[in-house]
Amino acid sequence: MKNSLNILRLQENDVERLAELVELLNEVFEEPNKVASKGQLKKLLTKADFHAIVAIKEDKVIGGLTAYEIERYYTDKKELYIYDIAVKTEFHNQGIGKELIDYLKDYSIKNGIEGIFVEAHSEDEQAVKFYESTFGKSEKVDHFNFEIKTTHNNGSYGKH
Repeated sequence: MKNSLNILRLQENDVERLAELVELLNEVFEEPNKVASKGQLKKLLTKADFHAIVAIKEDKVIGGLTAYEIERYYTDKKELYIYDIAVKTEFHNQGIGKELIDYLKDYSIKNGIEGIFVEAHSEDEQAVKFYESTFGKSEKVDHFNFEIKTTHNNGSYGKH
C-alpha cells in the first residue's frame, strides 16, 4: 500500500536514505549540522553495531533513529544507546516514534541485548514526556562533553 508506514533498518547500500535521515534530524532539531560524506555514511552502514532505523511513508523518510550497540564488561550482553531519534513535525503524535522504539525493542529481544538507553535534555519537555511514556521513569545524570581540537598536517595529528 502506498500510504502504509514501513519501519526498516538501513543496509549498506542505503546511503541516500541515511543522508535523508540526517537531513531530517538536522531539520527537526534545528541544527546547522551537515551530512557526512557518502563514504562515511557507507562506512557507518557497514558496521554491525550501528543502527539506522527509518520510518518511510510514500517513499519519504518521515522519521528515524540512530543507535549503537555497546559491549559491556559486567556481562556478556550488550545494550543499545539511541544517539538520535526524530519524527517530522507534521507526523508527531501518530505513534511513529513509538514504532521506531518498538522496532529496536524487538531487535534487542531477538539478539540478546539487555537494555536500551537514551539521553534527553531536561528542558526538552516533549522529548522527556515521550521517553517517560515509552521507557518509564528517568534517571538524572550529568553529561559532560570534551571537545577535541586537532590540527591536520598531511594526515598526522597532534602538535606541529
